[in-house]
Amino acid sequence: MDTVQEFCRKYYVNRKGTQSLKWDGVEGRFGEADLFPLWVADMDFKVPERVQHAMIERIEHGTFGYSFVPKSYFKAFNQWHLKRHGFEANASWFRFCTGVVNAFNYVIQSLTQPDDSVLILSPVYYPFYDAVTNNGCQLVVCELTQGANEYHLDMVQFEQQICQNDVKVFLHCSPQNPVGKVWSPKELTQMFEICYKYNVKIISDEIHQDFMAPGQKFTSALMLDEKYYPLLYVLNAPSKTFNLASLLHSHIIIPDKKNRVLYDEYAKKVSHNPVSIMGMIATEASYLYGEEWFEGLLKVIDTNHKLICQLFAKHLPMVRVMQRQATYLSWIDLSAYVPNDQLIDIVQRKAKLAVDYGEWFGENGHGFIRINLATSPENIEQAILRLITEIK
Repeated sequence: MDTVQEFCRKYYVNRKGTQSLKWDGVEGRFGEADLFPLWVADMDFKVPERVQHAMIERIEHGTFGYSFVPKSYFKAFNQWHLKRHGFEANASWFRFCTGVVNAFNYVIQSLTQPDDSVLILSPVYYPFYDAVTNNGCQLVVCELTQGANEYHLDMVQFEQQICQNDVKVFLHCSPQNPVGKVWSPKELTQMFEICYKYNVKIISDEIHQDFMAPGQKFTSALMLDEKYYPLLYVLNAPSKTFNLASLLHSHIIIPDKKNRVLYDEYAKKVSHNPVSIMGMIATEASYLYGEEWFEGLLKVIDTNHKLICQLFAKHLPMVRVMQRQATYLSWIDLSAYVPNDQLIDIVQRKAKLAVDYGEWFGENGHGFIRINLATSPENIEQAILRLITEIK
């Protein structure tokens, strides 16, 4: 797509009345039905046309029995990841799951005993907290340090938390949702070296890997020194990149053979689901034919983030929109104008917006909101101007 307008004209779709959690589920989540949805992280855009065609072709075939993953699938996966990020994965490393959240719950269960400590970095996607506590583990939170425009990790504190709490697993978000941080090779190596020192297993959730802002470069955990492989479980999926969440298809990439054997033994007890045939077909087609569509989408995301920055700079200059290095989310600090105890009243009850509130992501998220950028610029402008009006 040459322009944002062309992309939106071709792919933007009205999702109301389609059992969309984002659009039709706001009353169940927020208690009000008339809110404009900018919350849950999925998109208001159709998948690439050739992906639709691949799925239709299978539907017309008419059978949906048990299926296996063909060699062509792994070739398509590696073609996409090698070109965009510079890494490949051996087909034998793959295990499949119904989603990344289910995947990191399964991996935590396979690696821990009751009351083992699991460390996360905050602010972070709120199912991370649930994955630790719901599985009977001790939650250890290492808070990121907030800078002027981005977040940083205090490596001394990180090591102290691991050592003092006898941490067994580090559940890592890379890039970091919701703050939009891309972890540099240096930062990743520092973290992984500490984990290596204390034999801490690393679950790296890399589902937002493709959503790099201009000038940013993603580094997968698989791209670091192979000595870390015995620690690594890398999770990714096409669901964010190509808006395929309901097709229930994700990857657990385990580069160490012993770890694969241990995970397979665990999986025999809890996970007997077959591979999602439609998820597999849509994913392979997306990796093969979705690049032009995805480049158009990235322009929309970048345009929407810049639009938010411009509107706040003009009307409420003390609002801090944190630098978006990655993801299709904006992390916005309204605390200069809105006390935290009035945030829901202003944003939801008066501006009539459904957003993710910063406190959902950790104690250090108070005063922030997270806004989903994967919609049309018209929707973003309308919503932000409505919010500005109510704050002013």
